Amino acid sequence: MDYHALVANIKSWAYELGFAKVGICDVDLSAHEEALQQWLDAGYHGDMDWMERHGMMRARPAELLPGTVRVISARMNYLPQDAHFATNLSDTTQAYVSRYALGRDYHKLVRNQLKKLGEKIKEEVGALGYRPFVDSAPVLERPLAQKAGLGWTGKHSLILDENDGSWFFLGELLIDLPLPIDEPSENQCGKCRACVTSCPTNAIVADGVVDARRCISYLTIEYAGVIPEEFRKPMGNRIYGCDDCQLVCPFNRFADLTTQADFQRREMFQDPDLLRLFSWDEKTFLQKMEGSAIRRIGHQQWRRNLIIAMGNAPYSQRIIDTLSDTIGQSELLDIHIEWALQQQEAQLPFSDRKKERLIRIVQKGLQRDA
Repeated sequence: MDYHALVANIKSWAYELGFAKVGICDVDLSAHEEALQQWLDAGYHGDMDWMERHGMMRARPAELLPGTVRVISARMNYLPQDAHFATNLSDTTQAYVSRYALGRDYHKLVRNQLKKLGEKIKEEVGALGYRPFVDSAPVLERPLAQKAGLGWTGKHSLILDENDGSWFFLGELLIDLPLPIDEPSENQCGKCRACVTSCPTNAIVADGVVDARRCISYLTIEYAGVIPEEFRKPMGNRIYGCDDCQLVCPFNRFADLTTQADFQRREMFQDPDLLRLFSWDEKTFLQKMEGSAIRRIGHQQWRRNLIIAMGNAPYSQRIIDTLSDTIGQSELLDIHIEWALQQQEAQLPFSDRKKERLIRIVQKGLQRDA
C-alpha cells in the first residue's frame, strides 16, 4: 500500500469534512508523563477527579484502543462571525459566554466528522481498527496535536498556530495503520507573556501550566461549589468560560472565522442581558440550552454564575430586588447572593447602603415568618 498517497487522501477528505488542518503522529507520549504526574500531584486539576483516576492512561493512547500505532489529530475552527469580544466584556450588564459555547455543542459534530473520516479510510484500505475522540477519553490531545504539527503549546497551555491562532477544537482518530508521521510544531511564543499577565485570576502558574482551581473556565464550568471570594470580582461578567488569554495573543489576530453554521451565535445570546438570563426557570433553561455545551452545568450553577456577574454589574435596583426575591431558594445561591448584594450596595452613598440593608433584614424576617 502507498501510505504517502493515502495520507494525502486522508487530509483531503478531512478538509472536505470541515477540518481546517490535519496531522499524523505516533502514540509515544512518554516524554509528557512526568509533567502530567507533577500537575496532578500539585492538585492543579481541582475537583476534576477523573483526571487523577485515569492517571498515566492519558499519556498512553494505545491503552484506549489496543493495536493503535498512529493518531490522526484534527482541528476545526469555531470563532463565530460576530464574536463582539470587547463590547460584550465592557458592558457588564450583559453576560459573557466563552466564544466556543455560543453555538451548538461541538462534541457531537466534531466526533461525527472524525467517524466519517474513519469510515472513508476503511473503505479505502479494507480492514481497519479506528476510534474517534473529542474530549471523551483520557488522552493528552494537545501534546498529540503538537506532535502532529497542528501547533505548539502556548504559555496558556492551548495549542497555537502561527497562521490560525488558537480558536479551534481538537479531535483525534486513533488507527492501527503505520502511516507516515508529520513533523512536530516548534514553539514560537518567544518572550511574549501577554496571556500570563492578562489572566484575571493569575491561573497560569508557569509556562504551559494552568492551576485549574484559579481558572475562570474551571470555576464557571467544572466547579459546582462555592466560588472563593477572591475570584468573584475578577470574574466580572464571565458566566461560562473565559477567553482572555486567547484575546490578547498576537497570533489570534490572524485567526480565521468558522464557516460551520452550528458554531455561530445562537439567537438566545444575541441579547445576553443578565436579568433576562437569570429569569429562566429550570424548564426554560433546559429548553433554551438544548444542544448547547452549557446545558451540562445545570440550572443552579448557571444561576450561581449569573449572581456573581450581577454583583459585578453597575448599581441596579432591579438587580437588588431580583436577588432579594431569590434568597431562601438554595443555600449555595444564598452565599453568592449575599456577596452580590454587598457589591451592589457598596456603590451607594453610605446612608442609602444602611437603608438597603435594613430593608433586606426586614424582608428576611417576613420570609421566615411566612
